[in-house]
Amino acid sequence: MNPSKTVPPPLSSLSPDAVLDEHARGWRSKLFQAGLVLAVVLLASWYVDLLDFRTLANGVPAIATLMGESLPPDFTNAMDWIAPLVDTLAMSIAGTAIAVTASVPLAFLAARNTSPHPVVFHVTRTLLNALRSVPELIMGIIFVAAVGFGALPGVLALGLHSIGMVGKFFAEAIEHVDPAPVEAANAAGATRLQVHWHAVLPQVLPQFADVSIYRWEYNFRASTVMGMVGAGGIGFELMGSLRVMQYQEVSAILIVILVMVTMVDSLSGHLRKKFK
Repeated sequence: MNPSKTVPPPLSSLSPDAVLDEHARGWRSKLFQAGLVLAVVLLASWYVDLLDFRTLANGVPAIATLMGESLPPDFTNAMDWIAPLVDTLAMSIAGTAIAVTASVPLAFLAARNTSPHPVVFHVTRTLLNALRSVPELIMGIIFVAAVGFGALPGVLALGLHSIGMVGKFFAEAIEHVDPAPVEAANAAGATRLQVHWHAVLPQVLPQFADVSIYRWEYNFRASTVMGMVGAGGIGFELMGSLRVMQYQEVSAILIVILVMVTMVDSLSGHLRKKFK
């Protein structure tokens, strides 16, 4: 115990006035922190002109005009959107599969309690940080330039970007496992791989499944945007309609995307309940 470090007395040993003073100091500290956060939010809002209500008010008529031109939705070409929707769904599934497959071994290398060496830990963490620091839209542009138009660049962009996020969540789940089974496996003479397989992995599988399903849901929404850079899918159809200013068709495609996102969200919620 550090003798220079003073430990505050328990509240039960303080007088009522001292307890009230301690409580008041806690509230003042929380109010100060909340005020500081609010000040930062207001400063950022002012900096990006979010508080410029005159500019916002001037944009309302243009938004109203655009919404009027978007109604009623035009579903004339709805049958032509089935294949792009299938492409979008396949993109999200394949990209998530790439991310999960690569993230499992990377997570064991990026977790403090399972990484074989500090150098490996820091290198893997840096790799995960680098992958998630580049937005999937930028990766999509790069892969479109590398492999051409179609669903493949979208899959690669979603997969690589997702590795950064999924690997991070997997590693954090591994770091919070109960150490008792790990210690028991080590005491029994298990190898490092056996410890990971029998003592760590069974504890984190539910979290792995939950993160994977959530990431698939996110990737489906992101894959609709990937089409805007030429990576195929329903987003490509949306950009085509926007370029020719077919706003009624744009609103119809947005409704279709909303329905699909709602269905994927409901399915992912059901799957998450199954794995809990």
